Amino acid sequence: MTSSRRDFLRTAVLLSAAVPLAAAGCSTTDPDKEASGGGTLDKAKKAGKITVGFANEAPYGYTDKDGKLTGEAPELARAIFKKLGIDKVEGVQVDFGGLIGGLNAKRFDAIAAGMFITPERCASAAFANPEYVAKSAFMVPKGNPKNLKNQNDPAKAGVTVGVLTGAVEQGYAEKSGVGKGKIKTFADQASAYEGLKSGRIDCIWLTRISLADLLSKHQDGKYEVTDAFTPVIGGKEQLGAGAFVFRKADTDLLNGWNTQLAALEKGNQLLPILQPFGFTQAEMPTPADTAAKFCQG
Repeated sequence: MTSSRRDFLRTAVLLSAAVPLAAAGCSTTDPDKEASGGGTLDKAKKAGKITVGFANEAPYGYTDKDGKLTGEAPELARAIFKKLGIDKVEGVQVDFGGLIGGLNAKRFDAIAAGMFITPERCASAAFANPEYVAKSAFMVPKGNPKNLKNQNDPAKAGVTVGVLTGAVEQGYAEKSGVGKGKIKTFADQASAYEGLKSGRIDCIWLTRISLADLLSKHQDGKYEVTDAFTPVIGGKEQLGAGAFVFRKADTDLLNGWNTQLAALEKGNQLLPILQPFGFTQAEMPTPADTAAKFCQG
């Protein structure tokens, strides 16, 4: 809606230090090497650094009060890229809806935002296997006065729903019967919370993980998070599977990431990385939860 929502590069920070980047350069690679899938990984290894895009959405990827980028995705990036021989990770903050565009424009080399895998997104970029799976929930006023418990309740109650720009929940709401005039989009969780607080919306629809984190920041007893539920669209359950995203040409980088991710899962080392950000064993993927599965829808 505003020009800032179309800006790919809004703020840049270093994952490895709480200091701003002077400039986040485009990640160019040799065309022939990139065509064979080796350009970005080889370049990152030689440079000793790689650049990721994030959306400043807790608990996935965000800057803390000291200006350091953290969250489940940045911490996982630190662990896996180090295993791939890349010691330094630089981050570029982008509105969520501009992440894939920024990736393909080579403003960064991977998306570290816990982005859900969807068939539409898979057409534009290459998703790694998921690092977590998650269900939906609503944040509502204490006592849940509109009795919102599942995906169909907002439409039945005629309420106004808040979602994040570019997030899958907007599509879930539309396909569950919520009129477009009853769906309000927000750039981030903080602005969605302000929308709920001001009465412009009646609930926020996000993952349970996101909403639990948001609620932890506003412990005034005025709001609550409903029990988790799994939306069903077109007869199919819509489990949210969050993953890193790479350019389609970067097959070596994608394959290297998936190999190291599988090793963490096999060694029961994935949950300890994500657990500080509200993830539990229930959110851990199974061997059947692959990018291919969720790309098919």
